[in-house]
Amino acid sequence: MSEILIKVSRGGQGESFHHGSIAVVDSRGTLFDYVGDPEFSTFMRSCAKPFQALPILESGAAERFQFTPAELACMCGSLNGQDYQVQAVSSILTKIGLSEDDLLCGVHPPSHRATARQLEEEGKKPRPIHNNCAGKHAAMLALCVFYAWPTATYPQPDHPVQRLILDKISKMTEVPKDEIKIGMDGCGVPVFALPLRHLAWAFAKLAITPNPKGMAGSDPQQALHRLMQAVLDHPEMIAGDQRICTDVMRAAPGKLFAKTGAEGSYGLSLMGRGIGISIKIDDGSARGLNPTVVEVLRQYGILQGEALKNLRSYGPRTTISNHRKEPVGEIEPLFRLKGP
Repeated sequence: MSEILIKVSRGGQGESFHHGSIAVVDSRGTLFDYVGDPEFSTFMRSCAKPFQALPILESGAAERFQFTPAELACMCGSLNGQDYQVQAVSSILTKIGLSEDDLLCGVHPPSHRATARQLEEEGKKPRPIHNNCAGKHAAMLALCVFYAWPTATYPQPDHPVQRLILDKISKMTEVPKDEIKIGMDGCGVPVFALPLRHLAWAFAKLAITPNPKGMAGSDPQQALHRLMQAVLDHPEMIAGDQRICTDVMRAAPGKLFAKTGAEGSYGLSLMGRGIGISIKIDDGSARGLNPTVVEVLRQYGILQGEALKNLRSYGPRTTISNHRKEPVGEIEPLFRLKGP
């Protein structure tokens, strides 16, 4: 069963409670710390993006199309739709000879409020390239061009690119393909459900010491190192300004990879320590997820002192204020991990 992770109180009285589970796994798959139910099956959602991007490097597509580290990181991100992210996706599409019209991820306003507001003020409508999954979709299209697969049907579960991705997800999570439940993500491509412990195991495999910059090669281990170096060098591509993934990575440079999913799922890689952490908030809320992420990183010694202070808007303890900006309550974590 899941446990209470976050308590919301008012006047010293608990008012709301966010339940969930946490799994901590090493690169050998050993579960050595957890809260709640580490076997809880949940959809990876956007936590799958780094694993969906790995075939770009393993196939040799990264070399053929001369993708930059920033563009590789963009393929792993849940993007804000900010201008520099839009430019990265546009560059990927140009390099593979396609256009924004080939993106089949759908349209929504940029997650970055200032960017969305600017578009509206300029009388412009959001486009597929503003979608937070545009980088992932551009990567799928790059694989289609590399292998000469059809691009018009790439989101379909039986398309070769989706079968390739499912195989990679299976290998990284150590879950047989026939045991992975398939749903459809918000951007229209397959998404994968599997036990929380196995999601953490996959993130533990990412928690390596990246190779020095400039390393090339498509060997699976080299590909993994190169991808992790790219995301560590470009945390702005993993989410964007005023987003927890980017902000915690900036607060502890080189120490972690942080990747949100939807509906309260989250993955963390503690770099160089071979530790992967997965989180699931039962009600799917950011109010429960954000302080949980910060508290996990505090308990594992990744966020301390000034770094922790600079992230106080996310947690682990935050004050609830009324409309007159008077403090009236508190959000606080209740769980305890064993730690490193």
